[in-house]
Amino acid sequence: MNKNKVYNELLDIVGKENIMMDEPMKKHVSFRVGGPADILVRPINEEQLKEILLYIKSEEIPYLIIGNGSNLLVRDGGIRGVVVELSDNFSDFKIDGNKIEIKAGALLSRIGNAALREELKGFEFASGIPGTFGGALAMNAGAYGGEIKDIVKTVKVMDKDGNILELSNEEMHFGYRRSTIVEKGYVALSAVVELEKGNYDDIKATMDDLRDRRTSKQPLNFASAGSTFKRPEGYFAGKLIQDSGLKGLSIGDAQVSEKHSGFVINRGNATAKELLDLMFAVKSTVNAKFGVMLEEEVKIVGEDPVKEEE
Repeated sequence: MNKNKVYNELLDIVGKENIMMDEPMKKHVSFRVGGPADILVRPINEEQLKEILLYIKSEEIPYLIIGNGSNLLVRDGGIRGVVVELSDNFSDFKIDGNKIEIKAGALLSRIGNAALREELKGFEFASGIPGTFGGALAMNAGAYGGEIKDIVKTVKVMDKDGNILELSNEEMHFGYRRSTIVEKGYVALSAVVELEKGNYDDIKATMDDLRDRRTSKQPLNFASAGSTFKRPEGYFAGKLIQDSGLKGLSIGDAQVSEKHSGFVINRGNATAKELLDLMFAVKSTVNAKFGVMLEEEVKIVGEDPVKEEE
């Protein structure tokens, strides 16, 4: 890939303020690690996104779609090709009665607060998840007994050819941390959620309770990507890790949280390699002790650094 050529072509689509070359991914993921992306581009509307995807396809350039990087671990060598970021540049939403039409880049916390102001209940479970709505759609995000699939009516996506499709809840094939978006490589654009009319004080009380539970149990003062491992059938990942004696285990500045064993955290200056080595050690130990192979919930992308020849 000719970086300068690609940069200039994409520059014409989005403008100078929305494109970066050799951009450190640690600035764009909640783990605060990761090498540079060749090019990072931030479309502000569907037309720009379509132009970008069509150009990328025509030039056969590898690409990655991200939100605010809250469920992403980028390796230290960074990402070759183009990263397309849909976050605060793509974050409008519109409330109409008990329905909210939400763009993919909107933060779940912001939507939750807006729903509260309108006395709409049903979004409380998601209001404390530190991610964007598009990521929540793709992974059917859930917490405290609620899932995105419970409230979504229709979803608008874009395929790799720039075609826009509208999918029903059933057509989304929501499952545990998966959806049609992941299965078919679609880009989430927006969705309509349907909530119920409620009482402001009751909704706020639920949100406050969930926030207090998160604050007391999760290491929110450290960089992480939330729960590191998926819940194995019949078990809880955090309990398996704790019962394996791994709470507090560290490799460099990567650590199994002393507050919640289901979280691998960056204590400040961890590298992606340290985080990955620690995750491997956790998986190996748990498998040896309990015969359960944990699977990462965090998405791992990018390349290892190129080793210099001796």
